[in-house]
Amino acid sequence: MSIETLTSSVRNIQDFPIPGILFRDITTLFQSPSHLKELSDILCERYKDKGITKVIGIESRGFFMGPAVAIRLGAGFVPIRKPGKLPYKVIEETYTKEYGEDTIQIHEDALTKDDVVLLHDDLLATGGTMVAAYNLVKKFGVKKIYINFLIELEDLNGLEHFPKEVEVNSVIKF
Repeated sequence: MSIETLTSSVRNIQDFPIPGILFRDITTLFQSPSHLKELSDILCERYKDKGITKVIGIESRGFFMGPAVAIRLGAGFVPIRKPGKLPYKVIEETYTKEYGEDTIQIHEDALTKDDVVLLHDDLLATGGTMVAAYNLVKKFGVKKIYINFLIELEDLNGLEHFPKEVEVNSVIKF
């Protein structure tokens, strides 16, 4: 299977969630066992020799592939969630979005200085949420951080918000 096959399997939904937006629906990729396996294979091949100890999924679509990749890499899985969703003590990062501020949280004991982290989410658009997640993870002083997305919307230039020393990859680009 090719990246082109995966790309053509993403469903486009016009005017969702608001008029003028073309939404890239990845649920079609997850419904197909062969597409799901291919996504998993691509991600695992890309990160198998990086020494990943924790895969961090961003709420909520980062929870789709994150645990599967963690299992295959022999790593743990850590969720980053919106406020009020995690039951233990948290640290948080507040960031600005197009329509106001938002906050994400992680358990204060989720990572150590010895961890090599793969931050994973479904979509890179403007980059705000992942930049906040990156800043949150940096507070732990981990060894290394990698960033991965299933889809990147290249015309929104989200990549330019990440430090040059961070490896950022996307499987599918539009």
